[in-house]
Amino acid sequence: MKLSIVVAVLNSHEIVRRQILHYEKMDIPDGVEILFIDDGSIPPLQSDTKLQNFTIYATNDFRPWTVELARNFGIRKARGEYVLITDMDYIISRECIESALELKEDKSSIRREFGILDENGNFSQDLDVLKRWGLPEKRIQKRGTRLPPHPNNFIMKKSVFDFIGYFDESRVDRPYPIGADAEFKRRFTKYHNKGLVTLRDNALRPTIYMFPNGQFCGDVDYNPFGLFHTLTRKTERNMNLQKLRDRK
Repeated sequence: MKLSIVVAVLNSHEIVRRQILHYEKMDIPDGVEILFIDDGSIPPLQSDTKLQNFTIYATNDFRPWTVELARNFGIRKARGEYVLITDMDYIISRECIESALELKEDKSSIRREFGILDENGNFSQDLDVLKRWGLPEKRIQKRGTRLPPHPNNFIMKKSVFDFIGYFDESRVDRPYPIGADAEFKRRFTKYHNKGLVTLRDNALRPTIYMFPNGQFCGDVDYNPFGLFHTLTRKTERNMNLQKLRDRK
């Protein structure tokens, strides 16, 4: 197995259905498995898809904001030489999978753009559709569909997790955001600066696509059509961080 796609998900049942339709249309290359890690959904996630090498694993952890535990769970279950880490509000294209299969370095970062899957699992970046999902007109005029990269999206050799360590699970009980993804990126960077791990050139990064939601639509808790989980991001810590970002 060359690549494991590990996707953490909580209470996003309709998005899961659309994602599975998306993968069913894709003709996924050999050597790729898809793992959806159900991090405490009620009711539990289920699917009768005929996709090969597709599995839903339940963590049975019903505490809020345990996504780093879910990611670690999925990485340990993964059979691939490489692991692509992301969340359910991201859409992975065939081109991104092919790019991951070609990766020779230890890690690749990933670009982000906005996009959606409709009720039939069809991908779209139509600007009118993105606006209906809540993406502001001003943002589209200024930046188009582009948005900055995020440390919770990357492709990496599974063996590197064993070498530098997994996501820091001791942070889970902190208020959102716990910052384990940023801490993991800093830890990798330290090893990279010492020449102990390799990183793909940024010019070769693949792109994944994010459903418009949260802060990009004017409210950190914005949940388009109620399709995602309802955990609040409006903690004192997150609001203070948001104020700092807004000043820049």
